[in-house]
Amino acid sequence: MSRRLLVPEGEIRLEFVRASGPGGQNVNKVATAVQLRYDVANSSILTPAIRERLLCLAGSRMTDEGVLILDARRFRTQERNRQDALDRLDHLIRQAMEEPILRRPTRPSRASRMRRLEAKSHRAEIKKGRRGVSNGAE
Repeated sequence: MSRRLLVPEGEIRLEFVRASGPGGQNVNKVATAVQLRYDVANSSILTPAIRERLLCLAGSRMTDEGVLILDARRFRTQERNRQDALDRLDHLIRQAMEEPILRRPTRPSRASRMRRLEAKSHRAEIKKGRRGVSNGAE
């Protein structure tokens, strides 16, 4: 799986089911689609932080029991779909392993605030110059 985190094969369950879509005569006979199940909630290798991020990343692919289900049916062969499912699991785990960069709130500098106010007053002067000239005596 990933370079830093190896998922034991015993924690991954692969089921082969019939796929819809292209495949000719084989589509109704051969189970080429792969359904990968990975129990994230009870995995022995995931830290709590990685597990939490993986739960968020998985979204609707996660069951209430904490099992991640990935369907792979892009290809016509069982082996390619199997590899596709494992690659997608690896990609999800790699994403979950990346620490999110926390944004530190910043405030505008004094010079930037002054530039903004000067630009506003300059724009107001331009607009004031576009107004019609009013006669005092009418």
